[in-house]
Amino acid sequence: MEVVSSIIHEISRIITITVFIISMYYLFISFFGIWRKKENIKVEPKKSFALIVAAHNEEIVIGNIVDSLNNLEYPKELYDVYVIADNCTDETAIKAREKGAIVYERVNKEKRGKGYALEWMFDKIFNMEKNYDAVSVFDADNLVHKDFLLEMNKKMCQGYKVVQGYLDSKNPNDTWITGSYSISFWTSNRMFQLSRSNLGLSNQLGGTGFSIDTKILKEIGWGATCLTEDLEFSCKLVLNGYKVGWAHDAVIYDEKPLTLTQSWFQRRRWMQGFADVAHRYFFKLMKRAIKKFSFTALDCALYSIQPIIIILFGFSMIMGAFNYVVKGYNIMTNLSNYIYIYSMNFNMITFAGILISIFQFIYTPFILILEKKLDLKIFWYYVIYPIYAITWLPISIQGIMHRNDKEWSHTMHTRNVDISELEKAN
Repeated sequence: MEVVSSIIHEISRIITITVFIISMYYLFISFFGIWRKKENIKVEPKKSFALIVAAHNEEIVIGNIVDSLNNLEYPKELYDVYVIADNCTDETAIKAREKGAIVYERVNKEKRGKGYALEWMFDKIFNMEKNYDAVSVFDADNLVHKDFLLEMNKKMCQGYKVVQGYLDSKNPNDTWITGSYSISFWTSNRMFQLSRSNLGLSNQLGGTGFSIDTKILKEIGWGATCLTEDLEFSCKLVLNGYKVGWAHDAVIYDEKPLTLTQSWFQRRRWMQGFADVAHRYFFKLMKRAIKKFSFTALDCALYSIQPIIIILFGFSMIMGAFNYVVKGYNIMTNLSNYIYIYSMNFNMITFAGILISIFQFIYTPFILILEKKLDLKIFWYYVIYPIYAITWLPISIQGIMHRNDKEWSHTMHTRNVDISELEKAN
């Protein structure tokens, strides 16, 4: 029993130290997102864009995204709107054409999913007579701020080859799930994305609202066809020596799932994709980090193993709580010789508890205030936000267990919102 207890103690100690170091790393990086440099420089529209909307049975929302793209504050001759009606069985193509989009209908039952659809469309863009400086990618449920292309043009004229925009929410107040999603995205925009931009690291593509220089896309190829094509392409960029830029004022409003069930399946798909990408890219990124002394590659490698980090963190918290219960039992029963499982050093547990409390009640609300997102309803959602956060543990476990399951599943979008409604609210 003593040998088993000693082994468990050592394993737990290693996990605890690992989680502690990673947590401190992310906390330290996040501080650089508190400050935001205002860019008052105006750049004349120069870059031409092919705006691509990937859609599968999106007849309810497709009209709104096309309208918002058609009404961007950018010279009309410098951009075109394309819609991929991917394996659609509804009127997505018809409704998109009625709104003025250039529609390409794709039918391929074998290669299903957004990654394959984009690769198919990029090839068509490359072979057109009209040349574009960049392509921008959106989901059918998105709405796009009128200044999106102005901001992308500014960043690309500054030399960035790939740029991610600010992922906002178009339905934060619908349910506690949409509220939790929104809080997660808002804080990530500031604590993860802006912080890395300020430090000169590579940002991460968020699946929608990003632009890619056409020459770079031709050079390294898309090739991102897994369940998280955005993460895969981000890793591919870093391995090829490129960084993803960040445009904090290029806002995209994304529809969040309404129910826990919808959210669970979507996030499980994300974690499956993460596990798949980590398996294929983590060691390549670590090799580049060591060989090239690339902090950017190291940061990207750590991001790719999010499911593992979540599981390690959850395990540490569970074992820490268990250890406290056993200690309390020992004190009450005076069983000084009782052999119990250590999961964390007391000082680390205490420090972690204080840290979590600070995050819960001070730091994150402070970030939401900076982003001008905190109101009474959002604060209430934040109070129950830990419930949402806890669900990441079983979801991450499922994601790793099913990482080889490449079956793409569609998230239904039903929130019919016009861009003018959001711009009035903002």
